[in-house]
Amino acid sequence: MTLLNGAMTRDLTDPSLYINRELAQIEFNFRVLAQAQDPRVPLMERLRYLCISNSNLDEFFEVRVAVLKQQLALNTPMPGPDGLPPAEVLTRIRARALELVRAQYDFWNDVLLPELGSEGIRFVTRDKWTVKQKRWLQGYFQNEVLPVLSPLGLDPAHPFPRILNKSLNLAVVLKGKDAFGREGHMALVRAPRSLPRIIRLPAEVSDGPYDFVFLAGLLQQFIDEMFPGMRVEGSYQFRVTRNSELVVDEDEVENLATALSDELAGRGYAHPVRLEIAEACPKPITEMLMANFELTEQDVYRCAGPVNINRINAIYDQVERPDLKFPKFVPRVAPAFAAAPNVPVLDVVRDQDVLMHHPFESFGAVMELVRQASQDPDVLAIKQTLYRVGDNSPLVNHLIDAARNGKDVTVVVELRARFDEEANIRLANRLQEAGVQVVYGVVGYKTHAKMLLIVRREQGRLRRYVHLSTGNYHQITSRVYTDFGLMTADNDIGEDVHKMFQQLSGLGTAIRLKRLLQSPFTLHKGLLEKIEREIAHAQAGRPARIIAKMNALNEASVIQQLYAASIAGVQIDLIVRGACALKPGIPGVSENIRVRSVIGRFLEHSRVYWFGNDGAAEIYCASADWMERNLLRRIETCFPILDPQLAHRVYDEALANFLADNTQAWMLQADGSYQRTEPGEDMPHSAQLALIARLCM
Repeated sequence: MTLLNGAMTRDLTDPSLYINRELAQIEFNFRVLAQAQDPRVPLMERLRYLCISNSNLDEFFEVRVAVLKQQLALNTPMPGPDGLPPAEVLTRIRARALELVRAQYDFWNDVLLPELGSEGIRFVTRDKWTVKQKRWLQGYFQNEVLPVLSPLGLDPAHPFPRILNKSLNLAVVLKGKDAFGREGHMALVRAPRSLPRIIRLPAEVSDGPYDFVFLAGLLQQFIDEMFPGMRVEGSYQFRVTRNSELVVDEDEVENLATALSDELAGRGYAHPVRLEIAEACPKPITEMLMANFELTEQDVYRCAGPVNINRINAIYDQVERPDLKFPKFVPRVAPAFAAAPNVPVLDVVRDQDVLMHHPFESFGAVMELVRQASQDPDVLAIKQTLYRVGDNSPLVNHLIDAARNGKDVTVVVELRARFDEEANIRLANRLQEAGVQVVYGVVGYKTHAKMLLIVRREQGRLRRYVHLSTGNYHQITSRVYTDFGLMTADNDIGEDVHKMFQQLSGLGTAIRLKRLLQSPFTLHKGLLEKIEREIAHAQAGRPARIIAKMNALNEASVIQQLYAASIAGVQIDLIVRGACALKPGIPGVSENIRVRSVIGRFLEHSRVYWFGNDGAAEIYCASADWMERNLLRRIETCFPILDPQLAHRVYDEALANFLADNTQAWMLQADGSYQRTEPGEDMPHSAQLALIARLCM
């Protein structure tokens, strides 16, 4: 127990007050799967949610489980504030992951397959092929598949091959002798990634509008053609998941891009962490695979269906059934631009701050801003951070045009954006070849900030224009992620962003900023101070309130400060989409804290922090979650919304609106479980649907 303002309270570092971050992440995927299981969701969207829960689990094993296994192997346990050692965490992950996998396949087999079939969308298994279908598929196999396969018999001259991360493979049991007199026992068939995992049958052999066949089933049906003269006793799908964390000692390399390229070459064959196998795979084959991958039974997950459910998502665009998908909508143009359709973007922003709430408002204004700046003869310089941008982005073309038009263009490309490393290396090379100055940020810190700075000469003086955002400059994700973007010509904000770009591209001491909070320097400290200010208000008998929206929360000192605020009487509402390590509702500690997670049509990605401040409220948007990595080990920006009308919009749309959601919100309980909210006697309210109705055309 500790003393807080004369009152005895619990030790706020007590591990029982924290939820393990990995276990919290697993729970998030159960909430995603619940969207698939919800019959109110359109059928094809339910399929997508199932696939998302599966791909999320893949990444979870590739990164979080891999790190825990590495800690055990190196005997460097690093328990978090919850105090659980890695071995215990892995045991608990295993139990929950088994439940999640079982729930995924139960839903796929018992619910989704029959409901898709009733809509004419069928996955035709081998035992249901008609004569015409089998003839067509055999021709497809011989002409399109067999020529690219390289089956491998396992013997002393053909040792077990390297298996690529998350690739489809078949373990084949053979009897008889081949042409060289070799006795057949085992062989492997690796499906190249060039082959589609799902094949759509043509209309002339289909029994309905949409008939599909899994590649794995096709391979198993005609696998004997790969081993002429031998008898196939059985074939079994399997897939191995490997550690996908890239480790580069930046203090020891001369060129980060070259070092990362070297690491990427081996990532697909890094240390295995999980083995997925067909449910019917015999024990001897399972043990053989485990031995070759150096895994144990605890790492094996048996699949009652395709070993990679995520591949089913490939049919979404092929099925042209709008009635089975979310209704389409058209994002509106931000009102400031709609009111002045023929006025250049920079001229509009010079006169007023412009707020955009994506995907409800068009991301095209950001593209147009850069395009116009690239052509404007008065624009002297453009500086931008790029974390994830997507292939063939028009934004990149505009930056290249700007450089070719004589602008000074500097781009900070974060090469270490997980799973986008290769794409970002290509992007950096392309920009450099066009004359853009490319920098990779600061050694030891990922640049996660979302910033754009345009310097323009106007009437003999320089003016800075800024775009700051909670999300990436990615045209595709801007349609499915909720994010806020702010365009402003505010002098103080412009100067702060200019200083941050100087810091990223040069060398120097920590900088003083007027308006922005910045990780790893002032954001963490600033959050603690603002929470402390609410504590002081509460202790003085004044109203005290905090509302914050983010993707994840796990930073221990922030959680402790929130607990202290709750003890002092501050009312706290947190909207945390993913993993949350804080436990709400604990008597004497967090009974004044409520935590909700909203899972809907769009991925909630915006970060918004609101502090009541006794009537002089402050509201910030940020690129940072309240996580240890974001607050202490990354370059992040947190920017205030200064215009009162725009501040009210952010509060209303991102906070009050989501606190009122009673259809897609889940409330975190003190034991770490989540309960879905129900409207009860209240009117149903979906925050995302309300924004579509309010903001979209």
